Amino acid sequence: MHSTHNFPQEDLKRLLDQYSDFVKKELFPIDLKVVTGPFRSYLPQLEALRSKAKTLGLFAPHLSREDGGIGLNLVQFAQVSEILGQSPIGHYVFNCNAPDIGNMELLHLFGSDEQKKTWLKPLQEGKIRSCFAMTEPEHAGSNPINMSTTAVREGDVYRINGHKWFTTAADGARFTIVMAVTNPEAESPYQRASMIIVPLDNPGYKFIRNIPIMGEAGEDYMSHAEIRFENCLIPVTNLIGAEGQGFALAQERLGPGRIHHCMRWIGICERVFDLMCKRAVSRELDHGKPLADKQTIQNWIAESRAEIKASRLMVLDTAEKMQEYGAKAVREDISTIKFFVADVLMKVIDRAIQVHGALGITDDTLLSFWYRHERGARIYDGPDEVHKSALARSILKNYRSHG
Repeated sequence: MHSTHNFPQEDLKRLLDQYSDFVKKELFPIDLKVVTGPFRSYLPQLEALRSKAKTLGLFAPHLSREDGGIGLNLVQFAQVSEILGQSPIGHYVFNCNAPDIGNMELLHLFGSDEQKKTWLKPLQEGKIRSCFAMTEPEHAGSNPINMSTTAVREGDVYRINGHKWFTTAADGARFTIVMAVTNPEAESPYQRASMIIVPLDNPGYKFIRNIPIMGEAGEDYMSHAEIRFENCLIPVTNLIGAEGQGFALAQERLGPGRIHHCMRWIGICERVFDLMCKRAVSRELDHGKPLADKQTIQNWIAESRAEIKASRLMVLDTAEKMQEYGAKAVREDISTIKFFVADVLMKVIDRAIQVHGALGITDDTLLSFWYRHERGARIYDGPDEVHKSALARSILKNYRSHG
């Protein structure tokens, strides 16, 4: 969905400055309060910020101009994504937040005209939110071909039954895209599932709960739900693409999605790094003896700077290659950035917490919020171990063939 028309490079710097300015002036002063919640009580304020972003022409940077965006390509959007990642509400305010951005991508590429009109357009305009239901509590998410949710065709409708969880932002969403088995007999396990749009006002859709993440359930956009489909009847016209194409479509959604995530993590690292350095110079152990004078702290700061820089260059390089050659050509690179950047993210947050001392584990800074909610970075979109294994196998294949 990222534009193929190039947004002029000379305008990019000016644009990045505008985003940076907005995030620092408008979001930094309120984001800790918003994430501490209750989130819903801040929706009117966030809505006003979204309107402001629209007025400034900064809304939905990933969309083409025809669709009401700016028309950035993947590499350019990646740079915006880093800036927005510095605030936990950045992507939300500019309507390029997961899971909506992935769903926009899917519907843009594979949705029917009717689906685009009913679901994609209001999503692009930020009038509604959506979610994506794939992971099931009964099966290891790291091997998603094992799936118990079924969609059985009966004439003009599908009857959907199943149990999903970690359906991010289901609370308050208007629809979900559900992965369900439609072709259980298909020879390849990758051709058994399909993607179907389910409006959440359907009587067969049951919201069970927002799952507490290390003690915090959250609400609305800032939540992950457990849900059930119980004889949920959905018109066949809500199928996205063709039957059995679910996994193929999911791959289309994941490639750019991994770039988005990694750049967001780098944005978090930059904000956390800033907090760590400010704390190091301002906290005194004794009169005139700041933490910053301690060698261990200096090592953490130097290592963090190097790792953040390495992460950024690695991700932008992958984005450039993906833009030029497509997601398939950069499979190795995608695996590499996924586990490398997730690891850097957790290391940098952990060091910053340590530098803050007891303050670091309170909710008086954003550090504990990010520590709780981003620990999942090493699990979702394929656990680190799966990516490392895939990368190693891919590398070793060449050695084996020459053996």
